Amino acid sequence: MTVTLADVAARARVSPATVSRVLNGNYPVAASTRERVLRAVDDLDYVLNGPASSLAAATSDLVGILVNDIADPFFGIMAGAAQTQIGGPGDGSGRAGGEKLAVICNTGGSPERELTYLTLLQRQRAAAVVLTGGAVENPAHQAAMSAKLAKLADAGTRIVFCGRPPLPEGDALVAALAFDNRGGGRRLTEHLISLGHRRIGYVAGPPERTTTRHRLEGHREALRAAGLDAAPDGGPDSGPDSAATGSGDQDRLTVHGPYDRRSGYEATLELLRRAPDVTAIVAANDTVALGACAAVRDQGMRIPQDISVAGFDDLPFSVDAVPALTTVRLPLFEAGARAGRLAMGKENPPPGGIATIAAELMIRGSTAAPRGVRLGRRSLR
Repeated sequence: MTVTLADVAARARVSPATVSRVLNGNYPVAASTRERVLRAVDDLDYVLNGPASSLAAATSDLVGILVNDIADPFFGIMAGAAQTQIGGPGDGSGRAGGEKLAVICNTGGSPERELTYLTLLQRQRAAAVVLTGGAVENPAHQAAMSAKLAKLADAGTRIVFCGRPPLPEGDALVAALAFDNRGGGRRLTEHLISLGHRRIGYVAGPPERTTTRHRLEGHREALRAAGLDAAPDGGPDSGPDSAATGSGDQDRLTVHGPYDRRSGYEATLELLRRAPDVTAIVAANDTVALGACAAVRDQGMRIPQDISVAGFDDLPFSVDAVPALTTVRLPLFEAGARAGRLAMGKENPPPGGIATIAAELMIRGSTAAPRGVRLGRRSLR
C-alpha cells in the first residue's frame, strides 16, 4: 500500500501542510517538529514526489552514482566514465533528448551514508543508481542494503554495481560488474615469487571491505601454492596449525589500513620493523604503494635494488612514478562506461546479471629479483 502525505502527518501528529513545509524546506518549522516529521518519513519509508513535471512518470531524470571518495582516482575514473553514458545524447524519448542528470554521492566509506543516499535517491524517484567500489562485509548492513535496493527496484529504479560483487540477495540488480581482484592479487604475488622473493610483506586495505579480502586472498593463494604460507621452522608463528590454517607468519607480514598514501607509509615502516628481512612489499592499491615507496626511501633503501614494491589498479600516476610501478591494471574507465550504459538501458545485462572483469599484470621497474638470486646468466648482488 502506498504511503501518503496524510499518513506521515498522522504519524507525526501534525498537519499535512506542516509535513509539506518540512520536506520542501521552504518555510521555518520548529526543530522538534521537523525531527518528528522526518522520523515519521523514515518509519513509513515515505517516497517524496519529485517536481510536478515528473509526477506522471514512474521515475525522474535523476541518476545517482555512489562513490567512497571522489578525490580517489579509482572512483573518479569510474564515476566520470559512467556519467559520459548517463548525461550524453539520448534517444529522443525524454524531455531533453533522453539524457539524465547524474549526481555523485560521496559516502566517505560510511555504510550509514550509503543507506542515507539510497533513501534520498528513492525519495527523488531516481531512474537508476550505480554503486561503485568494494562493499562492507557486515551482515546487518548487507541485509539493510538488500531491503533498500529491493524497494528502489520495485519503484522502477535500475541498479548497477560497478567494481563490487553482488549482495548475497542480489535479485534487485540489473547487473553487477565485479573486478577479478582475487585473480589479480594472485598473479601479482606469483610474479614476485618467480623473481625469487620469499619474504613478502603486504599492506592491506580496511579488513571489512570485499576488495581488501579478495586481493589478500589472491596474495595468500599464491603463497600457499609456493609453500610460503607457514612461518619458518622454529619461528614464533610456526606450529602444528600454521600450515593447516594457511596463515603462519602471514598475519605478521600483513598490516591493514585505509586506502591512502599515509597508511602505505606507516604500514610499511611497521612491516620493516616486524620483518627487516622482507625483500618485497605488495600494496593494497597504487596510492598506498606510493606511501610504501616513500617509507622505503626514508629508511635509506633503494627500489628495486634493496626492496621491490608493487601496487594495484594501475592508476594514471603509476607509470610516472620513479621507478614506474609494477601493478595490476583494472579497466576502470571501461567498467564505468559499461555501468552507465546498463543503468540507462543502452546495453543488455550479462548472462545471470554478473560479469567478472579481468585484471592485467603490468610489470614495470619497481620490482626485480632480490639480491643474490640468479636470473638466467646474471646474478643481482
